[in-house]
Amino acid sequence: MSRISISYRWLAAALLVPVQAGAQNTAFPKPSYFRETFAPINTRVELKNPVGLRDLVADGRLVLSLKSYLALVMANNTDIQLQFLTLESPKNAITRALAVWDPLASAGFSSTRATSPSVTALSGANTTVTLSQPANFSYVQTLPTGMQFDVGYSASKATSNSSFATLNPALSSSLSFSFSQPLLRNRGAAVNRLNLMLAKSRLNVAQSTLRNNLIQLVNSAENAYWDVVQARENLRVSLSAKKLADDSLALSQKELDLGAISPLDIYNPQQQAANADLGVSQARFALVQVENALRKQMGADLDPEVRRLPMDLTEAVEISVVAGEIEAEKEVDKAYHARPDLRAYVQTLDADDLSIRQAKNEILPNLSLSGSYITQGVGGNVYQTSTDALTGVVTTAAPIPGGFADALSQMFGFGYPSYTLGLNLSLPIRNRAATADMADALVQKKRDALTVRNTQQQIRLSVLQAVSNVEASEESLKLALVAREFAAKYLDAENQKFSLGSEPMQFVLQAQTQLSQAESAVVQARVGLRRNLLSLYTQTGELLDQRAIVVQ
Repeated sequence: MSRISISYRWLAAALLVPVQAGAQNTAFPKPSYFRETFAPINTRVELKNPVGLRDLVADGRLVLSLKSYLALVMANNTDIQLQFLTLESPKNAITRALAVWDPLASAGFSSTRATSPSVTALSGANTTVTLSQPANFSYVQTLPTGMQFDVGYSASKATSNSSFATLNPALSSSLSFSFSQPLLRNRGAAVNRLNLMLAKSRLNVAQSTLRNNLIQLVNSAENAYWDVVQARENLRVSLSAKKLADDSLALSQKELDLGAISPLDIYNPQQQAANADLGVSQARFALVQVENALRKQMGADLDPEVRRLPMDLTEAVEISVVAGEIEAEKEVDKAYHARPDLRAYVQTLDADDLSIRQAKNEILPNLSLSGSYITQGVGGNVYQTSTDALTGVVTTAAPIPGGFADALSQMFGFGYPSYTLGLNLSLPIRNRAATADMADALVQKKRDALTVRNTQQQIRLSVLQAVSNVEASEESLKLALVAREFAAKYLDAENQKFSLGSEPMQFVLQAQTQLSQAESAVVQARVGLRRNLLSLYTQTGELLDQRAIVVQ
């Protein structure tokens, strides 16, 4: 399984760990073959608890920088663990493609006893009893060149109660070698390795797709981090606005008690304070929601103790000027080289070439050269009989003892060989299915080539838009800071005018509202710049590198 390294040693622990792998990895006849083949398969899967969370607890709070938070996400996020499992099927497909060259050994034995009525008086018995016990062994394997060879050995033993049997028991033994070599279709290692090469190509596509999905998941996780930062900043602004509103209400209430203002003038400060309380309440509930989403991203919701702890996000929302350092065309070039989804589509073109070669192979006639060689021998007790020409009396001489060694001696003496050599041709007069497969393969490659071009165009557009968004966010932040500065000056001026009695409280309240809006706009602009930078790294495909996340 792939691993993640991100500057934390404890990230080597996987979240999803099978208790026992039931795969057979050892070839026969090693002793471990039997242990792995016949061992019971335990299908239970153990889900480990989230790791690394308690290492970041300090003073009863979960302290999270952006780096430590992303480390927790990579170690504990369930969606990321599911993504890594998507590589297992392409890896298994490579093993499956190698199966065509797996050797096969087989053995068989049978014993047949037959009792039948005698059909002639010369048999010497009323019934004939025969016992046949054949055994055979074979080894078959396909070579990378496409040749299939077969080595076989067979032996048999036959006994009978017939007095006319020359060999009883009759023992036979034979050894055979045969081969079949394709001469047109499926000829050569290059053609026969096409399925394996396709499986490897699909694994490369799956790896690129995994990296692309990881980029999207890390993007979502980091956005969840900035959601919490923004919600906390909004709560801070709401609390600041509430304090100003409460102070203004207290001052207006004092003036009302002293008779300096009319009772009708108290409603505006009261409304301002009520609106500030509503804003604080809404900000608190919004913060709770995004904090719950953040806990899910890093697996903190799975730990009963950690999920109750308050979180302290230490990453500063302020950011230095970056737009001047970004060149749009350079960012586009980065994306062309780094985007894993584009790499996956390009890799698909290689797989299309292999599919075309495979379809071309199926169009060829099937011509093969086959041959075999068989040597054999017989043995057993020899019964020699003679018949008197005048009397017709059959006499049997003493048997000559023999055994299985005689059969083996004749077989390895190669005195009774059989040879076979032949050509087999299967010539389809019309092969419409293979022709259609070739046409589909060519169309698929053209479709994938257009997909690569379309992806390149879309990447260019997305990167240019991301660069433009970063520049716009930086400009918006500059303007928001200027607007906040003027809003603060405007509030100071209205406070001074109010203290001198030249203007009523209403203008002060209006200035407070404008300052709160300006503070909120600064928060939105800062977080927006962070988000747009994150989007730019996502569009260029360098997000994992920027966040020091290494996929191995």
